[in-house]
Parts: sequence; structure tokens; C-alpha cells
Amino acid sequence: MSTLSPALSDQYTQRYEALLRATNAIGTCIDCDAAADVLLQALREVVNCDYIQLIAFENETMTVAWHLLYSNGAGRSLLPADVVVEDTPTEWVHESQQPLVTADWNRETRFQKHGEFLSELGIAATCVLPLARGQRRLGVLSIGRSHPDAYPEDEVRFLSLVADQIALAIDAAVNFYLSRQAQDRLKLILDLTNQVVSNLNFQELLRTISASVRRLMRYDAAAIMLPEPDGKHLRVHALDFPERKGFFKEELLIPIDSSTPGETFRSGTPWILNQLDPGMNPEMYAKAAGEGINSLCDVALVSRGRVLGVLALASRQENAFDREQTAFLSQLAQQVAIGLENALAYGEIADLKNKLAQEKLYLEDEIRGEMDFEGIVGQSSALRHVLNLVETVAPSDSTVLLLGETGTGKELIARAIHERSRRKERTFVKLNCAAIPTGLLESELFGHERGAFTGAIAQKVGRLELADQGSLFLDEVGDIPVEIQPKLLRALQEREFERLGSNRTKRVDVRLVAATNRDLEKMIENREFRSDLYYRLNVFPIRIPPLRERPEDIPLLVRYFAQKYGRLMNKEIESIPAAAMRKLSSWHWPGNIRELENFIERSVILTHGTALQAPIAELSNNGKSSPVTGTREAHERDEMVRILKITKGRVAGPEGAAARMGLKRTTLIARMKKLGVDPRRVS
Repeated sequence: MSTLSPALSDQYTQRYEALLRATNAIGTCIDCDAAADVLLQALREVVNCDYIQLIAFENETMTVAWHLLYSNGAGRSLLPADVVVEDTPTEWVHESQQPLVTADWNRETRFQKHGEFLSELGIAATCVLPLARGQRRLGVLSIGRSHPDAYPEDEVRFLSLVADQIALAIDAAVNFYLSRQAQDRLKLILDLTNQVVSNLNFQELLRTISASVRRLMRYDAAAIMLPEPDGKHLRVHALDFPERKGFFKEELLIPIDSSTPGETFRSGTPWILNQLDPGMNPEMYAKAAGEGINSLCDVALVSRGRVLGVLALASRQENAFDREQTAFLSQLAQQVAIGLENALAYGEIADLKNKLAQEKLYLEDEIRGEMDFEGIVGQSSALRHVLNLVETVAPSDSTVLLLGETGTGKELIARAIHERSRRKERTFVKLNCAAIPTGLLESELFGHERGAFTGAIAQKVGRLELADQGSLFLDEVGDIPVEIQPKLLRALQEREFERLGSNRTKRVDVRLVAATNRDLEKMIENREFRSDLYYRLNVFPIRIPPLRERPEDIPLLVRYFAQKYGRLMNKEIESIPAAAMRKLSSWHWPGNIRELENFIERSVILTHGTALQAPIAELSNNGKSSPVTGTREAHERDEMVRILKITKGRVAGPEGAAARMGLKRTTLIARMKKLGVDPRRVS
């Protein structure tokens, strides 16, 4: 038989029923905000109070994980960083696991600052109880009233039951939350694993990873940063920030030496900021404040002991990154790093295969279009002088500028330079700048990305990239448009360039040989050619003499071409008539070797028998003989005067005109007398 009165019995029954309802309500909550509202409503039904404070600690430590405060009819949830625990009843109860009742704070001498805090709220008495599940300490519950002596012994016993039930409900809610969190994180890891396995496209993989991490971890922004080839910067390759205002951007360069992502990249250890500090890097503070970001976290992407980059996360909430989350992010970053390494390796292999395939096609095309010279034909002093210069410059990596009329064999000289250089085992790539439309020349030279312009349906490797570690021959360099010249100059000086449609810098090691039949100095005066590019090209100029200045080589070339085309046409060319040879040797050949080759090919076609039947009549102007000899001698005299001006009239010696022209001193003196050249007057 109950010893309580019916009214009192009903009161206790209602309180216990309210406590059970509160326990069930709290246990069904899936987040802290919902739990706070339910808990306040339930506790106010169970106990009469003017003040409630509930603090949940992290992993049985004194680190506040969650906090709830109710006073004078208003409830609010404070940030854990704002909660004071040290030297308060909360600290004492959590450590002792014993209830603490203060009947009147006006008479309490301990916990002075906490007493002042309660006095401001108008609280006179409190009962502080531990929240525990077995040996696990979860937190502390504080109940207060505005009048003293509010908690007799029987009320404390009941409040202890309340604390036990709340601890049970909180433990269940925390376990449910951790279970959901574990499921979400497991799903994230599985999603990332699937993406790593199924997606080897580098940029797509990065964007997918950053979006998945941001969405499932419930952050506002995620980015992946990778080092640049210069070793001094990180580049933001993938930024997932749906509500950004434009302060943070993709492709942004971040210095490694003076930034927090750079420090994470160097050390491999995570960096966390849970509250913006004006004392941090001014640029980073301004960008984060502009975006409303309050918490930042950088974790290193580490694979097989090597740091590949940085995964950066940001939240507009303060204190968004605790130790447990950061540890998980570090584990997640390892998975991201594996995918990143696979994608990088796949990309490098794909690029190499693409480059090799294009190089193979290019070389096959070069073989089909080659001039088919077996070697440089000729024994003249002018040609020997050119070959001496080739032998001198070939072993170096210096830029060579070949000057001469069209058809003089500039490409053959360029090939000779390559074959005598240390790069002879690598590719010799040529590009005729006059043969390609202006709109396509930049793409041919530097390459382009897919979609860079209309018609760019696939990625293209440019000639500059194909020639890496080899030699690049730019024929007719004077025809390069002015708007492309600065980019070529940068590629030559800095050994780096960007494909069209890309902002990724590529580095190359190329030996350049350029050629032109135009007067570049005159083009500079007319603002048709950049002077700085000219000076970069004109490191070692070689003038290729026209055929009219080397007439003694014509018989050798005639025999060479006659034999060559005779074999191709299955004809036996055993002799060349003397009259035809004299005529061929005396003609001025304005088209130089190319014109002579075409003429001999035509002659072989017309030949029946073993003697070359050359159409000599074609070499006459209106049926009259051309003044070839006079023209040739005039050109020889002009060249002689030009060299003598350079040497200031000096004929002999290593720097004299004879040495420069590849002639013996006596031979040059004899020719000067014949042509009426006085070195004293020239100087």
C-alpha cells in the first residue's frame, strides 16, 4: 500500500511519464539542433526550473563537443569554443562523477566567476549532475532555480534519475549519429574508389572527387591543389564551391613558400583554422572573409610516401574541423592520392603514346616529302666555307640563322647541322612558315587542346613539342605573323609555351635552326619583324651562296641529278654532251639548285638513249643568249667587296677576306685583279 497521498502519487506518476516521453523523443533525434529543442521542451515538462545547462564532452575528455543553455524562458546553443569549463561546478562534477547541490549562490565561496555568471541570470540555487553510461562519462547536466534551497534530497534523487535517462538518450542519439556518419563516410570511400577505378581522365577525376568530398562531408567548398613544374607554386586544379562570390578561382597559383597549403605540401601534416584571424596572411584573410569562410582545413595527398598535392576544404561555420574529422580527411586523402597517381600515370602514358603516334606519322610524312639528297654535292670554295661553319656550330646548341635565296638548299644545311650535333639521335622537325595559313600556324607550332577553336575536334601536339630534345627547323621564318612572334620569342628564351586553349605551361628543350630568303633587317625597319626576335635568331648566321656564285659545282650537280632520275626512270644516262654542260654551267639559275634539279628531271624524261638530251633552248631569253657570265661576275665582285669591307681591306690572315671566303690568298688576289677590285679603296 502506497504511503504517498493520491495527489502526490499522481504528481510523481506524471513526472515519470513525462520523463519517459522525453527519453523517447530525444532518442529519435538525428541531429543536435533537433535534440536541443526536444530536450528543452521535455525537461521543462519533467522538472520545474529557471535554468538548464547541458554540456556533452568529446570522447571522455574535457573538450566540449556540444552545449545547450536555457535561462529565463529562452534557450540557445553556444559554440563549444565559447563554453567555460575550467574552475566551474561542471569541471568538478565531471571529474568526481558526484552530484553537486548549491543551495544559495550568495553564500557559496567557491567558483566565484561562475557564481557571478549565475547571479547575472538571476539564479540562486543549482543542482549539477553527471551524465554517464556505466564507466563512460558523457557530460554534465545543470538545473537551477531563482530562489534558494530549491533542491532537497528527494528532488536530487529524482533529478539523478532524470540525468540517467538523459544520458541514456544522449548516448543512443550519439551512437545513431556516429552510425549514420560511418555509413556516409563508408559510402564516400566506396564512391571515391569507384571513381578512381572508372575515371582516368585527370581533370574530370579531380572535379568529381572535390564535389563528392564537399557534398558528403557537408562543407561549403573543396579544392585540389597540385604543384607546378617550377616547384614554386601550387595550382588550384579543381574547385567545387557552388555558392562562391568569385574570390576563390580555379587555376589560381599559390606560392609554396608563403602559404598554408604550401606548408602542408612541404610537411605532409594537416593544417586547421577554425576561426578567421586578421593576423593571418592578409591575402588569404581577405579572400576567406569575402566568401564568408570561417573554417579552413588543408590535408596532404600522400601516396607511397610522396606528397602529390593538397586537398583543401572550407566551411562558413566556425569550428567545423575537429581532430576526429581531420583524421578521417587524412585517410580520405590517401584514397584520393591513389586515384590521382593513377590518373597522372595514365595521362602521361596517353600523352606519350599520342606524341609518339604523331611523331611517327610526321616522320613518315617527312620521309615521303624529303628532298632525297644523298648528301651535299659540290666542291666550290663558297660551299666549303659554309660546311666549315656547319662543323663549327653543330656541336653547340646555339640558334642558327640560314640566309639565302630560295632553292639554295637551306633545309639540307639544317639537316647537316642536326646530324652533326649531340641531338642527332632525336627528331629533326621542320615547319615551313610560309606554306601554312596564318590562322593555323600558331596551332601547328604550339599545338592545341580539344575545343580550342572551331574544328579542333582532338588534341594536337605542336611541332615545338615534337622537337623536344631534338632540332626544329623553321623555314621561311620571315613569314611568321607579327602577332605570333612574341610567343615564339618566349618559347625560345624561356623554353616554355602553352598549347592553344590551355593555360598549362609545357617546357621543352629544342635546338632551333631558322631560315629565310627575306631581308629581316629591312623588315624590322618596316615594323614587319620584331627586332628582339631577330637578335634571338641571329646568334650564328650562315649565308648560303646562290648557285651562280658556285658555278664550278654545277657539273657535279648535273651528273648527280641525271644519275638519280635515271635510276628512278630505269634509264641509263652514261654521258652529258659538252655543249649542253657548257650551257648549263653558264646559266645564272635564278631558282638555284631547285630549278636545276627540275630541269635535269625534265631532261631525263626527254632522253632517248644513253646521252642526256637537255632542252638547252629553254635557257635562252627570246632566242638570245643570256649575259650569264657578266651577271655572275657582277655578283662575285659584289660579294668580294662586301667581305673586304668587313675585314677593312685585309686579305690574308685568319680573319682576312680569303679565309672568310674559303679561298687561298693567291687565288683571291688573282680574282680581285680580274674583277678590278682594289682592297685599299674598299677599306
